[in-house]
Amino acid sequence: MKKLITLLLVMTMALTMSACGNKDTLVIGYTKYEPMNYLDDEGNLTGFDTEFAEAVCENLGVEPEFVEIEWSTKFIELQSGSIDCIWNGMTITDEAKENSNVSNPYLKNMQVIVAKSDSGITSTADLIGKNIVAESGSAGEKAIRADENLSQAELLTVLLQTDSLLEIESGASDAAVLDWTLAKSMVGEGTDFENLAIIEGVELSVEEYGVSTRKDSDLNDKINKEMDHLIQDGTLGALAEKYGLNLVE
Repeated sequence: MKKLITLLLVMTMALTMSACGNKDTLVIGYTKYEPMNYLDDEGNLTGFDTEFAEAVCENLGVEPEFVEIEWSTKFIELQSGSIDCIWNGMTITDEAKENSNVSNPYLKNMQVIVAKSDSGITSTADLIGKNIVAESGSAGEKAIRADENLSQAELLTVLLQTDSLLEIESGASDAAVLDWTLAKSMVGEGTDFENLAIIEGVELSVEEYGVSTRKDSDLNDKINKEMDHLIQDGTLGALAEKYGLNLVE
């Protein structure tokens, strides 16, 4: 009888633990991606998604644990249970919906082309036969493959969007396709890539960001509920203004 009672207690505890990996912690998968999740001058993780996730966790009564992942295997990480969610400027796509529960959209984004300021590139046609780079498995890579002109360029993939900027600066690639949210913060005057610029007037796709959770959890509903609260009380709007981003209307 004692063994049976012990077994029942263990089973009850397992069932009552939240979908957050354990009852006290939400394990959040991310990559370094300014202004969503990045290290400040003191080495602390910060950014729009970092602060957004922290606010949701506070309301849910759990501690956020940020785990750096490889973007191209993000859904494998999620499905294996090594992380509880992907919260990192993730574009809402059919692939994301097939592999996870996806939250309501919260930020607008687009794919843009970045090149050296003096490159002379003004359109996608200028990149036919040239070298172009994007993060592996990213919306940028998909935009290149879908574009009539860019698909005729020589494609190089890298692990991180920030790596693509290094490829341009070194001369290994003529241009990169990446998120506007990152490019606006990392290229041009006052940045580490002052000699790079966004090609004006070229928007490859307009997108929305969401959070991915496992299909077998109820975490998606909880995040959506807290997201609504943070929109209504102005917290999310203030964060968007702080980081120069645009909320979904």
